[in-house]
Amino acid sequence: MWRHGAPPPWAGLTAAPTAAQVAQAVAGRPPATNHVPSFPDARASAVIIALADGPQGAEVLLTRRSMQLRSHRGEISFPGGRVEPGESFEAAALREADEEVALPASRVEIVGYLDPLSTVVSRSFIVPVVGVVQQPPELHAHPGEVDRILWVPLIDLARDDTYREEWWGSPPLDRPMFFFDLDDETVWGATARMLHQLLRVAHGLSAPEPPAW
Repeated sequence: MWRHGAPPPWAGLTAAPTAAQVAQAVAGRPPATNHVPSFPDARASAVIIALADGPQGAEVLLTRRSMQLRSHRGEISFPGGRVEPGESFEAAALREADEEVALPASRVEIVGYLDPLSTVVSRSFIVPVVGVVQQPPELHAHPGEVDRILWVPLIDLARDDTYREEWWGSPPLDRPMFFFDLDDETVWGATARMLHQLLRVAHGLSAPEPPAW
């Protein structure tokens, strides 16, 4: 079962924030270590939410996962992956960004975190690490991991005709699902949930997220 959801919480807010303004909004949020997974066997993962300034304000780095991958093939995501033993969330996110799109860790200034989320299907505990890239280098997709690299303006993600919310399932187990319909790609799942929170934070909207799923 499904039903239409609510309009975007940022509806009517037309200002295009800069990367520095988003960084300021993210800074001071609690670190990821303040959160715990929703289930005991969750595998620690990290993604990098890399921001840079473009002609329309802050842009966010997204990738389309390779069709050769075993899981989530062809989906839009942030660079990221599993945290290796002894590795921090920040180090894991930066390592994955370098491996997937050749974004050097030295070009990324870590500014904070969004709220981690737990995913039941992949049994993951994902920590979104937010960083600013002052001068984005030329990026290169790693064959077999990434099919496409996108820098997407936040102002485009916030458009009324880009975002939609649906509720899936039957009460009391129904849950909200977020979608961002770009010109030729659709972002959904965990990535869309993180984008949803990023836009709320960027526009000064700090209402709590729905429960993890």
